[in-house]
Amino acid sequence: MKDLIDLLYDHNYIEKDQLLRLLNGLIPYKSDAGKHHDIEAYKYLIIKADEKRRSIYGTGVFMRGLVEFTSYCKRNCMYCGLRAANNNLQRYRLDKEQIVKACSVGWELGYRTFVLQGGEDDFYTDKIVTDIITTLKSLFEGCAITLSLGEKPKSSFIDYFKAGADRYLLRHETASKQLYKKLHPDMDFENRIRCLFDLKEIGFQVGAGFMTGLPGQKNEDYVEDIYFLKILKPHMVGIGPFIPHGSTPLAGAHPGTVEDTIILIALTRLFLPDTLIPATTALGSIDPLGRELGLKAGANVVMPNLSPVETRSWYSLYDGKICTGDEAAECRRCIEGRINNAGFRVDMSRGDHVNYLNGGI
Repeated sequence: MKDLIDLLYDHNYIEKDQLLRLLNGLIPYKSDAGKHHDIEAYKYLIIKADEKRRSIYGTGVFMRGLVEFTSYCKRNCMYCGLRAANNNLQRYRLDKEQIVKACSVGWELGYRTFVLQGGEDDFYTDKIVTDIITTLKSLFEGCAITLSLGEKPKSSFIDYFKAGADRYLLRHETASKQLYKKLHPDMDFENRIRCLFDLKEIGFQVGAGFMTGLPGQKNEDYVEDIYFLKILKPHMVGIGPFIPHGSTPLAGAHPGTVEDTIILIALTRLFLPDTLIPATTALGSIDPLGRELGLKAGANVVMPNLSPVETRSWYSLYDGKICTGDEAAECRRCIEGRINNAGFRVDMSRGDHVNYLNGGI
């Protein structure tokens, strides 16, 4: 196991059968009753992933200010609390003034990247979105704007880029077409992948990613996830545990685990050394020290919430989400303390991908 980890560390690559062997040692199948992680290999993997991220990004952890601006969504993803069929959710939309106000608070707190995230809500036309982008760019000189709005036609992506958007986050969710279809009954796997390559072609810094612990997910699926990412070469990879929501068809399913998520973060860091990897709120929601564990395993981004406090609990992707009652300043102080205590330092710059800084994309 350690030899495979060393091989991956040295070459940023191992063959599929080698990766599957590594995963089978680290993440036993749920049916393998009584089996546990190879603890020594697990610890070694974390050490090597942390060493790799430090060699490229040092101890800095980039802070992005998250604005969850709409809880409406036209999709019916089986795991998501925002799904259109969920009639138990309080829906809301922020207007441009509310979004600007949230970003203004963030700017005063030192944030230089704003992440505008929402469900797939057709209320926000391309004209509205581009107006928001240009307004933020004019008010907050030098800031980076990240969008997370779901699937769009290529023409929409182009409009957003021309308006000044810098990054776009669109998790591929799973590289298994079969599993994707089960989880996204009204969506098309090929279109999802098309969107990601369109975004890269246009010039965005692109974020992809996947969940761990989904019902029916196997180690073979994780192999395909990592190899897809190796081909796509995104600038950011978000990896978080599946957490069930009580108003979805998967309400009774077992959640993903911190350990499995940490393993996939560490492996992704070794396969894609330059990528930006967030320590997600979902990690912190299933373990009080989840985000710290993510940082120690190779993650180097956190996204504190700038959304209005009165709407935070309504953006209900999964049950048990943390930080729904904190003011933006509280979030900033809390996460900075956690980052420092974990042995890292806060970096309040735009936090661009290292290749972007060197003139590439």
